[in-house]
Amino acid sequence: MSLRRRLNGSRRSPLAATIVIAAGLLFSGGGFAVATSVVESNVATAYTADQIAEGKKLFLSNCASCHGLNSEGTKAGPSLIGVGAASVDFQVGSGRMPGQGSGPQLPKKTVQFTEEQIGLMAAYVASLAPGPAIPDDKYLEATGDAAHGGELFRINCAMCHNAVGAGGALTEGKYAPVLKGVSAKHTYEAMITGPQNMPVFNDSNLTPTDKQDIITYLAYMDENESAGGYALASLGPVAEGLFVWIFGLGGIIGITVWLAAKSN
Repeated sequence: MSLRRRLNGSRRSPLAATIVIAAGLLFSGGGFAVATSVVESNVATAYTADQIAEGKKLFLSNCASCHGLNSEGTKAGPSLIGVGAASVDFQVGSGRMPGQGSGPQLPKKTVQFTEEQIGLMAAYVASLAPGPAIPDDKYLEATGDAAHGGELFRINCAMCHNAVGAGGALTEGKYAPVLKGVSAKHTYEAMITGPQNMPVFNDSNLTPTDKQDIITYLAYMDENESAGGYALASLGPVAEGLFVWIFGLGGIIGITVWLAAKSN
């Protein structure tokens, strides 16, 4: 009985609550530190110190005016801490960055850096904090399941990019770009980084194999012509309906007028 009373008394003690909170913080903080150290060690071994240093020089010369000297971001550009190497490889490798002006959306343009320079800048940004890495080549080969990829694409992507990747208009001057001719690497990087108005599809949403299937589907669409003949830029039923309305119905009206004039 006395032992039970002592235990009850210790539970009611303010010191007990402090000990429980401290223990919780210790375990959670320790676990986070271990996980972070593992990620940081992976980042550190992915790039050498020389690559990171050279990448920082390129960053300071070409990107710091908008993104800040320490990549912390400014009013002219967002922070790059935690965006990962994949984001740099996509934005710079597609010519969208460095941006030439503000607007609803950065367009593609001529790439201004070599592959080596892009890789160095990606190494520097990747060293700042953990983030999406450049995808493994084995997921960039168009050897997946095109049928499954088409299904995934229609569920997750077609509402903006069109069912065959022909692109489409969004709100306030934004748009979903055409996916025809886009490299497999940039397609994969767009899915894991969510550029512009695109959502992020991490491995919990779409596994690497799912992403490869989508890449395979897009490659299939690039290599095969429309089975229905002239596709009218693959813009869908609105464009097709307009074509029928103007040329089909217009032709019928023209023939009717011609027949009426001929009978008179």
